Amino acid sequence: MTRDAVGPGAGDLQAVLFDMDGTLVDTEGVWWQAVAETAARLGHELGEADVPEVLGRPVAHSARHLAAVTGTDAGLSELERALDERFAELVARDVRPRPGAVRLLDALGAEGVTTALVSASPRRVVDLVLDVLGPGRFALSVSADDTPRSKPAPDPYLAAARLLGADPRRCVAVEDTPTGVASAQAAGCPVLVVPSLVPIDQAPGRTVLTSLEHAGPRLLRSLVGAPAV
Repeated sequence: MTRDAVGPGAGDLQAVLFDMDGTLVDTEGVWWQAVAETAARLGHELGEADVPEVLGRPVAHSARHLAAVTGTDAGLSELERALDERFAELVARDVRPRPGAVRLLDALGAEGVTTALVSASPRRVVDLVLDVLGPGRFALSVSADDTPRSKPAPDPYLAAARLLGADPRRCVAVEDTPTGVASAQAAGCPVLVVPSLVPIDQAPGRTVLTSLEHAGPRLLRSLVGAPAV
């Protein structure tokens, strides 16, 4: 994590806090592949019931889930290491920004809106993705290694807002999974949802779009202090 202050010119919108995997970069499928390969080696085929235990979850949570469903004798630290290493390999080989992600980041930067990265991935993977997106686009980044609890707990979003000196209620979180949405809403952030692999319905406190290509600074400003539309 690095510390910076909220930027000028944002009006009531103090910052935009972006999830990483599946939101800014196309890695949810990559993470699923890493977990599926590890599960297959343990004799388990991932299915629909595994989705909430895998997508949007930190490595440690998915490792505990695999241990429970497979009954493996492998230690949790060994499973975490296997998942982390395979995911990092896949990310380094084939990570791509989601449609509209870079354009939105640049538009926010041009208007002086502070942005931060808030991820359930380990620091090693976050730094790999930052190299792709450009670390200068973000005031700071929060990884799964930086808070006592990761998503769906509110800790990551609360940490990002605190480091920015911002009010979470004035920070829009951009998410793609139910786990991430739960984390952001628990922190008090209004949420813009762009679902990746799991459908998410419109609801109070969150606005759902099909793509970041439809988002811009004006829309994000409108979400602060306003009901979902």
